[in-house]
Amino acid sequence: MSTATAIGPENDAATGRSAMRKATWHLIPLIGIGYGVAYMDRVNISFASLQMNRDLHFSATVYGLGASLFFLSYAVCEIPSNLLLYRIGARRWLARIMLTWGVLAMAMMFVRTPFQFYAMRFLLGMAEAGFFPGILYYLTLWFPANQRARSISRFYVALPLSSVVMGAIAGSLFKLDGRFGIAGWQWLFVVEGLPAILLSVVFLKYLPDGPAKARWLSQDERGWIEGRLAAEATAAAGGVSNNAAAAIVDVRVWLFGLTNLLMLAVNYAYAFFAPAMIQRMTGLDVGRVGFIVSIIGVMGGASMIANAWHSERYGESYLHIIVPAVFESVCLVVIAMSSNPWIAVPLLALMFFAHNAIQGPLLALPSRFLKGRSAAAGLATINMIGIIGGVLGPAATGWSRDRTGGYVEAIYGLSLTMLAAAAIVGVLYFNSRKRSLRSVEGVFDVSL
Repeated sequence: MSTATAIGPENDAATGRSAMRKATWHLIPLIGIGYGVAYMDRVNISFASLQMNRDLHFSATVYGLGASLFFLSYAVCEIPSNLLLYRIGARRWLARIMLTWGVLAMAMMFVRTPFQFYAMRFLLGMAEAGFFPGILYYLTLWFPANQRARSISRFYVALPLSSVVMGAIAGSLFKLDGRFGIAGWQWLFVVEGLPAILLSVVFLKYLPDGPAKARWLSQDERGWIEGRLAAEATAAAGGVSNNAAAAIVDVRVWLFGLTNLLMLAVNYAYAFFAPAMIQRMTGLDVGRVGFIVSIIGVMGGASMIANAWHSERYGESYLHIIVPAVFESVCLVVIAMSSNPWIAVPLLALMFFAHNAIQGPLLALPSRFLKGRSAAAGLATINMIGIIGGVLGPAATGWSRDRTGGYVEAIYGLSLTMLAAAAIVGVLYFNSRKRSLRSVEGVFDVSL
């Protein structure tokens, strides 16, 4: 029995609140900034393409394939990277990831040919592999299940907010075009790659591997976190044992992975082509397009936090995924049907709003049945399957753009993709209702 649990329920609750407050403030901002920089470095070619494709004579197909190759190498290296993180520790492994991807992100400035573009994107994916699922696993070492959606959304909000940063500075960086013989798109890669290198030092110095290594926690607070997580692991029914192989072949892992694949196909099609779509719809310059992308990013961040909070408040996750997914699909259909930018651009913002609302509940669910080593392997497998969507979405969108001369066909395809994702989650939801009749603590309990 921990010290915290021995001193009475009131003190135990106070200790828990203090522990969670400290963990949130010491960890979430740091890993949120880290993930924001990671996301920015993987998708900043969306802004670079507005000038780079012209300078290097890249077609939409070349650009879409290069954007996608990042995710191919990322997927291949996902599971090995997370198992190494489990063995080496989060602090050192996440710092290593940030250092290598920062160097490669800056080296993107030297790209001149399609082959070089493909090679650099492939290497960048290898370097960053494991960062996101590593963070998901890391959070399972700190936050109980009933607080995990919020903790995920609080760091994952860096994804839409990184769009704010990219949009805000893209125009300024493009104005440096020609300075010291460096093109504007090259300045973008240099300036946005450097923070990852600097943050690798910060991670190495300040990120504890777990509660036992956190000097800012009291002994009672450490005991509360470790005791609560141990109790959850013991009580969980249908959970995967502390076995990596069992997690990798678990059918639930693959269903969540397939859902993630469909979601990310849409996410990265938007991320890599939204600036070009908006510019085509409105005819605005890069600076104004960046401003619109920034506003949309703020909306996405707000929806991510709000939906995760609402999901945990009412003890329900599945409908908090299904409803936004269907709404997003409808928005995409109307965008495809409309030629009026005053209709299409606001609906693009609403589509991004709905898409980001899904993320917290979706990413929190698997950690209810994945523990320890199985969590490291299972979460990496879900992300490995999901990240294939990053290959398919941009490549298909670029190919469709070159084939048809526009984005209408691709947008219809993205709408169907979101409906398919909602359908899979619907199946999981009905399974949860049936299982809840047999087990209060079932993995697919609707209270998840």
